[in-house]
Amino acid sequence: MPPSAALAALTTGLIDYAGLFPPAALDMASAVAKYDAYLRSPPEQRALLGRFVVTVARLDELAEAAAPYFAQDKERPWRLSVLGGAELEADARAVRAFNTAMAGAAVADVVETRAMSRDGILAAANVHDPEALFIEIPSASDPAPLLEYIARAGAGAKIRTGGVVPDAIPPSADVGRFLLACAAADVRFKATAGLHHPMRAARALTYEADSPTAIMHGFLNVFLAAALARAGGAAADMAALIGETARAAVRFDDAGVTWRSRRFPTAQLRDARADFAISFGSCSFCEPIEDLVALGLL
Repeated sequence: MPPSAALAALTTGLIDYAGLFPPAALDMASAVAKYDAYLRSPPEQRALLGRFVVTVARLDELAEAAAPYFAQDKERPWRLSVLGGAELEADARAVRAFNTAMAGAAVADVVETRAMSRDGILAAANVHDPEALFIEIPSASDPAPLLEYIARAGAGAKIRTGGVVPDAIPPSADVGRFLLACAAADVRFKATAGLHHPMRAARALTYEADSPTAIMHGFLNVFLAAALARAGGAAADMAALIGETARAAVRFDDAGVTWRSRRFPTAQLRDARADFAISFGSCSFCEPIEDLVALGLL
């Protein structure tokens, strides 16, 4: 079934495919083959697909593995989100060299890095294009001081929303505080890890038989909460929405989304996604799609 207009507004281009990373941890050949297949999936599913996520150290490997796919589809360049490391200037040179060599077959138009301090943020913004840059900062403490410097630099922020161990999952209140602080600072953000599923629920954290389980955040929860943060939502409401587990409490239609007594018009969702709540990285594209189908939303 086609998605409602509200679901489309909330999820178009939402999922950056990170199949190279845990818990999937695919080899490069498998990851690029899957991404190419997702690019050719039915339109209502393809619409959710964002960028291919790769580390800067593996750009050359990606170029070699994906060359046959680039040759087959010259009209549709791959868009990449590149994870940088500690060598900022070397990373920036590598990204520029890759884009030049690809000559439009692929483009690394987002760079992600980490920073724990003002100096780290300013250093990253000094060598990368700030408009393409997302800086991961801690969410366990008040992010507002670091977001102030990210805002001054014109960059975006990034939050880690999960991982392969329970302790990697931040509390709902911390995620809500991060979203509210981003909205207050007018800083766009993206998320990474732990958002494979639409609604908050207890899930296995890896694909191993003995995987630990924990309550994982839902991507519908988090990105609806982002729209609420943009509208000036209260901290308690943010935590409640991010912590929502009842599927029946969230209802989509063409005009908008209703969460309990709160209404999000489709235009509000579209505006939030356009320049605030950008995307999230997931090592699986199938799980989010399959879950949306199971929920009757796609």
